[in-house]
Amino acid sequence: MRTRVTMRGLELTELGLGAAQLGNLYRETTEEEVAETIDTAWDAGIRYFDTAPHYGVGLSERRLGAGLRTRPRDEYVFSTKVGRLLVPSPDTAHERDGHGFDVPADPVRQWDFSRDGILRSVEESLERTGLDRFDILYLHDPDDHFEQASTEGIGALIELREQGVVRAVGAGMNHAAPLAELIRRADVDILMCAGRFTLLDDEALGDLLPLAEERGIAVVAAAVYNSGLLSKPRPAPDALYDYQPAPAALLERANAIADLCEAHGVTLPEAAVAYPLRHPAVASVVLGARGRAQVAQNADRAAASIPDALWNDLAAAGLIPKELA
Repeated sequence: MRTRVTMRGLELTELGLGAAQLGNLYRETTEEEVAETIDTAWDAGIRYFDTAPHYGVGLSERRLGAGLRTRPRDEYVFSTKVGRLLVPSPDTAHERDGHGFDVPADPVRQWDFSRDGILRSVEESLERTGLDRFDILYLHDPDDHFEQASTEGIGALIELREQGVVRAVGAGMNHAAPLAELIRRADVDILMCAGRFTLLDDEALGDLLPLAEERGIAVVAAAVYNSGLLSKPRPAPDALYDYQPAPAALLERANAIADLCEAHGVTLPEAAVAYPLRHPAVASVVLGARGRAQVAQNADRAAASIPDALWNDLAAAGLIPKELA
């Protein structure tokens, strides 16, 4: 598995494992599937693992930490996130979580980007994972709390970095503009951009990626399939884009990209995984998976050989920017 090194010397595999499914995203993930997911990722050479308290209200952190605890700690990179504290809620324990995870609604999430909230979140995540340290800490979806998160919140993370508690800090968001603004405001190392640098969405090429490259800040590309539209060799008519039915224009664009991929012996998902890594600021692509088959499929897609002629043809057809051909 190829790796890329960040400005502060953090080595990330070009393919990372996103662990939302380990938190029972949409449905239960069995313990057998959890073990298969982690073991298959490790055997495939994946050494970057990402989770968050939000994923199954702590379940993903517990499972991922347990699955990696016997592995050599210096051989992998582990990231989690801050901004949502998990608060006991026995009154709702009989209900199911309302945020897409098949878990009881106890505990519940509470937004908190204060210094004390950040420090408490990190301490509780260390306890859940059973690890002695994290490599990366991200502010998680601070859109509606950006002023506090981009000052007090990131300040707390920088403090932890200076103390040696964590090696790199930044934020993970679904929009590129606030990530670019965070670069302007704070001494961040790494950013996770979900869904905004894909074959169908180049929002991050506006300010974020040029600024990140200029400052030497690493970017992790997530949600590169845009919720499913790019996840199959030929997009389904009812495919989703950003969790909603894909507009006709985007379906047409995805099919046009698929046509050129097929002409070069490449699948659409293979191109979707490879594309973000063409930008020098991107250090890794993180893909979620559940079970042996999905992890193996992701690894195979990441290992696919993509001819330069495909990128040239996509650029000539106006389907990707010429600078990424």
